[in-house]
Amino acid sequence: MDREEKLACLRLIRTPNIGPMTFSLLLQRYGSAIEALRAVPELAKRGGRSLKPAGRALAEAELQANEDAGASLLFKGAGDYPARLAQFDDAPPVLSVRGSPHLLSRPSVGIVGARNASINAQRLAQSLAEDLAAEGYVIVSGLARGIDAAAHNGALAGGTVAVIAGGIDIIYPPENADLHESIAQTGLLVAEMPPGTQPTPRHFPIRNRIIGALALGVVVVEAAERSGSLITAREAGERGGEVMAIPGSPLDPRSQGCNHLIREGATLVRGAGDFLECLARPAAATLPDPADWRQARLAPGKPEEIDRCRSAILEGLGPEGTDIDEVIRWCGMPASTVLAAILELEIAGRLTRHHGNRICLVVIR
Repeated sequence: MDREEKLACLRLIRTPNIGPMTFSLLLQRYGSAIEALRAVPELAKRGGRSLKPAGRALAEAELQANEDAGASLLFKGAGDYPARLAQFDDAPPVLSVRGSPHLLSRPSVGIVGARNASINAQRLAQSLAEDLAAEGYVIVSGLARGIDAAAHNGALAGGTVAVIAGGIDIIYPPENADLHESIAQTGLLVAEMPPGTQPTPRHFPIRNRIIGALALGVVVVEAAERSGSLITAREAGERGGEVMAIPGSPLDPRSQGCNHLIREGATLVRGAGDFLECLARPAAATLPDPADWRQARLAPGKPEEIDRCRSAILEGLGPEGTDIDEVIRWCGMPASTVLAAILELEIAGRLTRHHGNRICLVVIR
């Protein structure tokens, strides 16, 4: 990938209304970020609004900021991008990394859990990470306090990847500053957000999908019933990975999330042996072949058909999320035409995507 294509990738993903999924759709249709960038203004116009792509100066500044932070960039579609992550349409188009990128090519395990974890749970997480790292697995977590930090500490000698919610140059939480630097020296820091981005609550679920996608399986050590760790577990399961949890006392609120996962079918694990046994089983979930959908995206249909479909979508959608398959049935048109209309409306900022292949109208109050 040459410099111009890299700059176009950065401009495209930093353009308003274009997220990772939309980025993938645009590249599948136009073949390169350069051509997709040229098409964006016209697509937005067809969707009913004007949109100016992010400027070249912004992309140049992001390249320089990564260099200043001692980080490099991995672009989706390039050979050094992690293959397990690249198979998903919502994978980050670009990752900032600092440390040892080769760790992304090794089999990995996610270990996550509560920030306010108990002493016993943190000791267990660290021990589990040490044992799995000794078996050759890279430990992936989110560099949060509590279970995440314990897992990273346990795997420092064997290899650990920290997927952070902010920019690659932002240390969060502050008390993990030493661990942050240790991982940069012996493991790998990974960030989807541009340098200088301070983490906010909305960034953490976005970060969690990367952990779930990279890992062959995710172990939740201790988590409340509404914990972000359960989002990571859900992401792993939906992407073909194993979901495992360590049980805890029903009297401890910090164990309710793990117990709930086990009740819903997650594998109960007590240590590394149970984990290895779980991975040795035949895969319980397989990813759907996206070939048919991708072919449909490459053949968008006639402009007048897309116009009719766009009107039908605006009439039928509301502020609640609706599955895209249901939208296709509602429109009564070929999937390619519906997907083209959705893309135009999304770029124009008139609808947005939700988890689980759902879309809704953007309501301006």
